[in-house]
Amino acid sequence: MPQYHPAPGELIDVRPLGNKLGEAASIALARTDDFEVMRLVMPKGKTIPEHSVPAELTLHCLEGTVDVQTLDRTQPLQAGQMLYLHGNTPYALSAREDSSVLMTVLRKEHMNG
Repeated sequence: MPQYHPAPGELIDVRPLGNKLGEAASIALARTDDFEVMRLVMPKGKTIPEHSVPAELTLHCLEGTVDVQTLDRTQPLQAGQMLYLHGNTPYALSAREDSSVLMTVLRKEHMNG
């Protein structure tokens, strides 16, 4: 069954999940040929191994704390903080506590305008 994606102009709720965080799953919120927005749900201790994507991305912590390992350092990304990375930058994530992160990825490396 295909995943539902809101239509352009439709409101998308990205507020912290609070007590529903434990039963939530990661989900793609919007996807076009140009970009993708996902809510990553990361229970305490969950890791995403080092990898990279060819396009620019942002990680915006909605709740909890996630360690981001990138650019030869590890730094905590806390609720209300955002991190921007260039394409092809290796990074890894590790949840210090139950967390959710809004991730936006440009899907095209170069946009003509």
